Amino acid sequence: MPSVFRRRAALALSLAVTAGLVAGLPTQPAAAEPAAGTVEVTGPRLTARATLASDYLAPGPRSGREVTPANGVEGPFDGQVIPGFSGAVADDNGTFWALPDNGFGTKANSEDFRLRIYKVRPRWQQPDASGELTGSGAIQVLSYIELRDPDHKISWPIVNEDRAGRRLTGGDFDVESIQRMADGSFWIGEEFGPYLLHVSRNGKVLSAPVSSPVGRAPQHHDLGGEQPTVRSSGGFEAMAASPDGRYLYPILENSLVDDADQRRRVVAEFDTTTGAYTDRRWDYRVDTDANLVADAQMVAPGKLMVLERDNFDGEAALIKRIYTVDLDQTEASGALAKTLHTDLLAIDNPDLIGAGAGWGTGETYSFAFQSTETIVPMPDGQIMLVNDNNYPGNAARVPGTPDDTEMIMISPVAEREQAVNAVPVIAHRGASGSRPEHTLAAYSLAIRQCADVIEPDVVPTRDGVLVARHENEIGGTTDVASRAEFADRRTTKTIDGVAVTGWFTEDFTLAELRTLRAEERLPQVRPENTRFDGLYPVPTLTEVLDLARHSRTCTGEPVGVAPEIKHPTYFDSIGLSVEEPLVEELEAAGLNEADAPVVVQSFETTNLKQLARRTPVQLSQLINCSGAPYDLVVAGDDRTYADLVTRAGLREISRYADKVGYCKDVMIPRQADGSLGEPTSAIADAHRYRLDVVGWTFRVENQFLPTEFKSSADPNADGDLAGEIQVFLDAGMDELFSDNPDLAVAAVTED
Repeated sequence: MPSVFRRRAALALSLAVTAGLVAGLPTQPAAAEPAAGTVEVTGPRLTARATLASDYLAPGPRSGREVTPANGVEGPFDGQVIPGFSGAVADDNGTFWALPDNGFGTKANSEDFRLRIYKVRPRWQQPDASGELTGSGAIQVLSYIELRDPDHKISWPIVNEDRAGRRLTGGDFDVESIQRMADGSFWIGEEFGPYLLHVSRNGKVLSAPVSSPVGRAPQHHDLGGEQPTVRSSGGFEAMAASPDGRYLYPILENSLVDDADQRRRVVAEFDTTTGAYTDRRWDYRVDTDANLVADAQMVAPGKLMVLERDNFDGEAALIKRIYTVDLDQTEASGALAKTLHTDLLAIDNPDLIGAGAGWGTGETYSFAFQSTETIVPMPDGQIMLVNDNNYPGNAARVPGTPDDTEMIMISPVAEREQAVNAVPVIAHRGASGSRPEHTLAAYSLAIRQCADVIEPDVVPTRDGVLVARHENEIGGTTDVASRAEFADRRTTKTIDGVAVTGWFTEDFTLAELRTLRAEERLPQVRPENTRFDGLYPVPTLTEVLDLARHSRTCTGEPVGVAPEIKHPTYFDSIGLSVEEPLVEELEAAGLNEADAPVVVQSFETTNLKQLARRTPVQLSQLINCSGAPYDLVVAGDDRTYADLVTRAGLREISRYADKVGYCKDVMIPRQADGSLGEPTSAIADAHRYRLDVVGWTFRVENQFLPTEFKSSADPNADGDLAGEIQVFLDAGMDELFSDNPDLAVAAVTED
């Protein structure tokens, strides 16, 4: 039967256009027919850029006396630092009112940092009509207003309590989000309360700060003996405003401390006319529990853009995205349904704006700052973004050098042609050739590298939660061996008839497992990947499914997911069956449908036959180069994988599965000298029974390649992966697994 992963160019989705229509943004006119082998897609394009030097000092007293030294910089500084911007609103004539946060991160180290709103004008570097770049590319600081409380609206002592003017500092509030009212006044969301502050057009506090209705942070001025329920620095990083300015929509940046769902971020509604919160609440759900809600803007009544980010920067970043939500649309879980609008790690930059300014400034522009915190929708449909550089802490562009404040303008619905993969490319454990396998970083990179499908191997925890690991033994893929608190969990078990010593997922609760961090499984083969050791947690299957369904391929189609069930007979024997919770996970994600971009895989047969009766999604029988399915071994059935590849075996497989996943040697065996021999009949025989053939696994390193495609005697050097793939495509292979999806995509899209 046809694969749900095959390209259907005529039906290719354009997510950015869809999101633009939802948000009331303009779309581009119809383009000419794309060239053969490509489709027309829309996506973000960099149109302008401007920067403010990281060490720029505004007038004022010395600041940074207690700043934490970083990137070769330490305070104090002879003036007021501008450490990037956490919020901004557009003003007239191309200027912006831009809000830095509290300065240096805490109350204790920011008492000498004045809270200000700066008026800035970006002198955009941008292409002119002829395509030449013009403009200085500098951010001009025009003026500022300082926040102050001369009328004592704040009822508790502030840093400048007894000083003239009662200027506010970063020791008083951590201001993060901003909206401007029709009368020129500003509403500001902050994190120490969290509070809402209302200040005049010249910065005077107009009314008492309003506490959050959903809890208090540890820095709240009056906890009243209560335990804080809002996390430190987890307050109102984001705050949207209704188009008429009546309502504000502050969103908690982080989860509530005791929330059973650590991915939930609460959205509240505040009525500026009454000065009080309404009783309306919504739940926004981030892609993974460590993600943060960084900003939000309402672009039409009830419709928001939400900026979601991880806490990494530069190459390590995996999520810097704008999603759209409608306050009237929720998923089955009750959380707001969200749609990807823009992936800020993959912005087209054909004009090479800002090229040479550091990592991520080439033809694909990456706004990969740790604190990507500000979005401003513009009247012409473009979006302005700006970073908080946490001066001097962040160094996303040039390691060891503090990041500048960077403002960019993007067109979210720019058109371009995108090559179509001739056959589907499945990212084996994610982009595992470039990031530690089975991490959200590996999966998200694979999607940006134009893979069609991501593949999580699935194993359970002790409390029955499905997680993505290549094996249930995790000594080689996490830092568990270095964790003294888990030393006593090391043990020896018999898995599929083989004694294995190490640490096993089924001996850890999810909470315990989430304290571990992923490590590169093949450090000698892929030493570059070890740069990311210790950064990423073990993802749940739910997170992987959500990442896929909230993403799109490079041609705008839904991202496929190919979960592989590991050791099903073993897990059944210890009371941790994987199949039932897997189907439940698919159902909860809205993916338990016949046309869903999902295929479930297994090296065993019994569980696939059971799943064929329980789920309509596609199934794939994996075939190893040798040995036998363990369920058959346990049952006393003497059939081997070789028997399953006979016509009789394939005929039986076709009764419950849609695909066969062949070890490469099953299709084209290696000869004694390591070169490829003649193709077997395995592909043609599978096609006879309408089974799609998926080949595994294509890797770039010489040690995995046939002799004729090796580049040298160095086993870890890159060889000719494209050449190997072409031989298998010529033999009739329908899809392929690769650790290097970017290289595999290049191989299958070559003319």
